[in-house]
Amino acid sequence: MGRAQTVAVGLALAAVLVGVGLGANRSEDPVVPTEATTIPVGSVMAAPVFPVYVSGWVATPGVVEVAEGSIVAEAVEAAGGALDGALLETVNLARPLAPGDHVQIPGPGDPVLPAPGDQAGGLIPPNHADASQLEQLPGVGPVLAERIVAHREANGPFQTVEDLLDVPGIGEAKLSAIRDLIVVP
Repeated sequence: MGRAQTVAVGLALAAVLVGVGLGANRSEDPVVPTEATTIPVGSVMAAPVFPVYVSGWVATPGVVEVAEGSIVAEAVEAAGGALDGALLETVNLARPLAPGDHVQIPGPGDPVLPAPGDQAGGLIPPNHADASQLEQLPGVGPVLAERIVAHREANGPFQTVEDLLDVPGIGEAKLSAIRDLIVVP
């Protein structure tokens, strides 16, 4: 909120207080104020905001800012809303958001990804999953998940499960631990 808006809010609040005071003085029992209340200019605080990346079938994909306590539906609206044909029923629109989350809205023909923390027996596709979804794999933390995404973006989709060995930090043991939990074309 800018200084001009803060001043305007303060003046509006002062006008309301004066109006209430004048109305009170017209009553049969006059109200005598015992202490003045002061509202310091600039004391109105906005809710903290954080960035979320919204992609897929939305009007304006990209990074949007949402207020603390926001849910996926609010991030979709901040990205201009879902496009006609978006498969919103496959996305948990009530899921709370955290800073840096990636919200992907699928459309017809797009793979439907499991929500972070909710594999529901499904396999995770490293060619489409975001970092938070990849972190659901055993032994894959935030750093390794980002490496997988960065490698995919720099080199194109993985053609085989063994292509993941090209990602720094994935060796034969790690690949063996996640092989049955992922699906590559």
